[in-house]
Amino acid sequence: MLLWTGLGNPEPGMSRHRHNVGFMAVDRIAARHGFAPWRKRFRGEVAEGRVGRHKVLLLKPMTYMNLSGESVQQAAAFYKIPIESITAFHDELDLAPGRVRVKRGGGAAGHNGLRSMDRMLGGQDYWRVRIGIGHPGARDRVTGHVLGDFAKSDQDWLERMLDAMSDTAPVLADGQPELFMTKMALLAGEKG
Repeated sequence: MLLWTGLGNPEPGMSRHRHNVGFMAVDRIAARHGFAPWRKRFRGEVAEGRVGRHKVLLLKPMTYMNLSGESVQQAAAFYKIPIESITAFHDELDLAPGRVRVKRGGGAAGHNGLRSMDRMLGGQDYWRVRIGIGHPGARDRVTGHVLGDFAKSDQDWLERMLDAMSDTAPVLADGQPELFMTKMALLAGEKG
């Protein structure tokens, strides 16, 4: 079984924040692949289903971003899922809006959700699907940018990217991150 967690904040008023793009990603994957309904478990919401030939547990921690790792650790421990079978879908300031990159391991780069996962999982050797939200240009504007809603002008690329991610998810589940990124870029119309 694979554990795919979207990172975000649980407040309804935050649902369109850039920081919640991880929740948006796993919601779209659940809908596209016919997952069971979301239910409360592990201090979060979980949905079970299949992506391609793989059984996947989707998780949205309801602990707020800074404590995401607590929910992820509980789910991983219950199902005995090793760290290398965990993938976090999260917002990434250092990527242009709509760009998606996958990597295994690495630092948290100031992302509190990843920092919490590192601490609670006892390592960094899980996969990350980094979803570009762009940088506002100045350090003092980062918090407002991250905790702000996507603009109306973002909706077109955001919807294309989420659709491409859900359509290409079986390639990611198969453990082919390079092919996943290539197909994502083609489907989403990513430039560069």
